[in-house]
This record gives sequence, structure tokens and C-alpha cells, in this order.
Amino acid sequence: MSEPATLLPDAGPLITLAYADALDLLCKPSWPIVLVDMVLHEVTRNQTPTSEKLARWVESSTIAIGATRTFRHYQQTLAAGTATVRQSNLGELAIQETMNDFALDQPQKTGVFLFEDHKIARASFFVPDNCRKISTRAFLLFLEQKGWLESAAEIERRAIQAGRSFSRLRFPPE
Repeated sequence: MSEPATLLPDAGPLITLAYADALDLLCKPSWPIVLVDMVLHEVTRNQTPTSEKLARWVESSTIAIGATRTFRHYQQTLAAGTATVRQSNLGELAIQETMNDFALDQPQKTGVFLFEDHKIARASFFVPDNCRKISTRAFLLFLEQKGWLESAAEIERRAIQAGRSFSRLRFPPE
């Protein structure tokens, strides 16, 4: 039997599922979840409608935190205080780093990059052969098709009603 895929969620899906009170859906496929340190920092560094909920969820679950050079560099730059600290797209860079590590160190492992940002769907984001990228919407539909979720549309509706501005982009395109 092959190893299960490892889920690598970006900030967008975490925020959407937190708005919908549905973070537990990430565990439905019974895949290991690796939350890269930079993404965890992105979703908890500022007080937002979901930051506390996400911090509590990570603390109460068995989610592995993946250490990255990206986050270490970010922290070192902050601590040095000598340069302007880049903050945009660092979570994606950290996930890219993790996927590259999968390709080099663990080619038998499949990484599933869960994203929501429409820029990622259109960008030339390198996805190694043993990794996949999937949107929040497609992940929810996957769960629905497997019978692990009654309605993907209901989760989306709950997130939007709670105040989440959910991407209208469909990936893969219909």
C-alpha cells in the first residue's frame, strides 16, 4: 500500500475553513497535514477574525509544523532590524520549498498543496512530479464526492456568510 498524501495548506484555505467553522474537514482524508511555519505565522501574526481560532486549532490538533529556511530567514531579518522585511508571498515560497524538499528527499511521498489565492492558480508555480495543487473549492468537492462531506456549497456559503471574501475563480477551470 502506498503512503498517504501529505496535505500542505496555504493561508487562504485555512482562513476560509476557519470562517466556516470547518477546519476539521482538512482531516477527513486521513492524510498527514504539514503546516509550514511561515503559513502558520501568516495566519496568526495579526489579530483577525480567524487568527485565534486557527491558533487554537493548531494547538489542539496533531498537525506537524514544517520548519523552512524561508521562515528562518524572515525571523533573522526581523531580528537584525537592518533591512526592510519582505512579507508578501512568503507562505507560498515556504510551501514551494517544502514541495522541493519532497521531490529531492522523499520522491515516494505525494504533497498536496491546498491553495485559494487566484494568483497561484494562474502563476508559474513549480509543482514537482510528486506534488499536486488543488483549490479549496476542488478539495471540498473531493470530500463531497467521497461522501465525507454532505455539501461543498454549504461550506462555501457558511464562509461567505461569516464574512470571508471567497475567490470566484474555479481551479481547475470547469
